[in-house]
Amino acid sequence: MNLMQIFSWPFMQRALIAGVLISLCCALLGVPLVLKRYSMIGDGLSHVSFGALAIAVALGFTPLYFSIPVVVLAAFFLLRMAGSPRWNSDAAIAAVSASSLAVGIMVISCTTGMTTDVDNYMFGSVLAMSWADVALAVLVSLAVLVLFALFFHRLFAVTFDENFSRAAGLRVDRYNTLLAVLTALTIVLGMRMMGAMLISSLIIFPALTAMRLFKSFLGVILCAAVTSVGCFCVGLTVSFIRSTPVGATVVCANLTLFLTACIIAALRRR
Repeated sequence: MNLMQIFSWPFMQRALIAGVLISLCCALLGVPLVLKRYSMIGDGLSHVSFGALAIAVALGFTPLYFSIPVVVLAAFFLLRMAGSPRWNSDAAIAAVSASSLAVGIMVISCTTGMTTDVDNYMFGSVLAMSWADVALAVLVSLAVLVLFALFFHRLFAVTFDENFSRAAGLRVDRYNTLLAVLTALTIVLGMRMMGAMLISSLIIFPALTAMRLFKSFLGVILCAAVTSVGCFCVGLTVSFIRSTPVGATVVCANLTLFLTACIIAALRRR
């Protein structure tokens, strides 16, 4: 079966459109998050999103529309904790992450049980994508990309030197909050594709891979974007051919490319 036949299926077309945009957003946001050592926030938000969707399913609400404000609010508080000297940020994020996951599991076990809808959000499924999900993913992804492009230079400054940025008059807290909110929106949308358990890998792996190959911020950003989109397309295609889970296959593609980049970087040093 060739690629034209594979992507002639409507569910594959939906997955490709939404997945490419979400992968691109994850890669762009992942670079400043990893450089600022905020990558654990992505993992924490993915678990918060699972807890929120479990409550939404139990209450009969639309999971995405219920999860978005909850995860955005969680992103704000996690960012405040990560930047506060009074908190052990890693411990705080881990506590929120574990608590959200536990609440979600408790709600599921006491109400609906592990339904197909919850399972799709937890582990991801291309079959779960509807055209309404794709439309929402396109709108929010375009908003994320536009905002990232508009504030690119400010995010660059805040990423590398917050003290200098404050001295230069930049509102550092505002741009950190913007970064966290954009990350929260992207994670909630990506749950349909990758699942709450694996979506954070799209934020971390492309950035780490790009950092092994490039030194400049722009070079890392562009490499991460190409890496993320390429690995998603490869993972989606392989998952269809081999009947493997999409999320896990995409992560394996990212892992393979990351290990390859590590080998290339080691050879360069020698």
